[in-house]
Amino acid sequence: MSRRRAHIAMIGVPAVSHVLPSIEIIRELVARGHRVTYANDPAVAGLITATGAEFVPVRSTLPVAGNNWPEDPVAAMGLFLDDAVQGLPQVRAVYDDDPADLYLYDIGAYSARVLAESQGRPLVQLSPTFVGWEGYAEEVAAPLWRLPGADAYRERFTRWLAGCGATTTDMDAFCGRPDTTLALIPRAMQPQADRVDTATVTFVGPCFGPREDRKTWTRPAGAENVLLVSLGSAYTRQPEFYRRCLAAFGDLPGWHVVLQIGKYVDPRELGTLPANVEVHSWVPQLAILEQADAFVTHAGMGGSSEGLYTGLPMIAVPQGAEQFMNADRLVELGVARRLDTGDATAEALRAALLELTGDPGVARRSAGLKARARAEGGTTRAAGLIEAALG
Repeated sequence: MSRRRAHIAMIGVPAVSHVLPSIEIIRELVARGHRVTYANDPAVAGLITATGAEFVPVRSTLPVAGNNWPEDPVAAMGLFLDDAVQGLPQVRAVYDDDPADLYLYDIGAYSARVLAESQGRPLVQLSPTFVGWEGYAEEVAAPLWRLPGADAYRERFTRWLAGCGATTTDMDAFCGRPDTTLALIPRAMQPQADRVDTATVTFVGPCFGPREDRKTWTRPAGAENVLLVSLGSAYTRQPEFYRRCLAAFGDLPGWHVVLQIGKYVDPRELGTLPANVEVHSWVPQLAILEQADAFVTHAGMGGSSEGLYTGLPMIAVPQGAEQFMNADRLVELGVARRLDTGDATAEALRAALLELTGDPGVARRSAGLKARARAEGGTTRAAGLIEAALG
């Protein structure tokens, strides 16, 4: 039990890849005796209530259910602004009468910052991905603002800030980091890490729960090596890629393969399965990675972080968003090969696996990155920093 029981509110977005990175922090805060409320869409209520937090339903307009995001980045950003505009009255209806002592928020939940600023309450951002660095605005954001539609988006965002109750009314400052940000990734995955403002950002690494709380997986008796293939939760409509994986790794001597195909692909589309392959729509990824020897991943930040945390060589097959940058970062760290989907033939996949797992330098670097990721403190450190922010 903490010395002072506080009301801590988390406001998030319903993308599973944004909920899971911080879910164990929520569980830990509840275990420490705090009253924790969590505002999000009912689609992810089950993940939230399992932590013991009080679920606050806030309907989201984000197209996460079908992963139907526009390819145009300005249009995609507009969806988050639309979601904040319609979500703010919903969170105000709850928290204006029951304000939190401190607000936690996901990087996409703009309404949380408005709420905290309008109430004069402390605010902590929980970032499931890399954060901006000194020079980010010029090097990364500036080209984005030259795209068609960017000026109209910025004008619309600025108008909203002027009338919504926020005290930070400059759009760039509002979308930037607050005074306290916890980056829930290994520092090794952060681009330009030496240019990140460590006065406001703390890298706590991946945040997991007690081992006994996790789903389990049993390594088959006699499996010399284990390979997990997973494209995460969103980019899984890839039956042709899965068939290439079967051709690459099926019946590969000494290897047992776990293939996660997601909810969009019928296993019958894959044809006859080799004897050394098991196929699932979902798997307890971390439980498998802790027993695996290699990982084929889409290089989402969650998967990349878990791969580093478990010290595995990785084949990165990026599908969208920041995954291409993540894949390149893993290559820079010397623990991965990047194969874009079109280049991920059966021959290329098999060659990459054998090269990575046969290289003692990759093994040495993977072990070092694993030790560094685990030393960053994870869930316990994150919860302690949140308590410190309460004052």
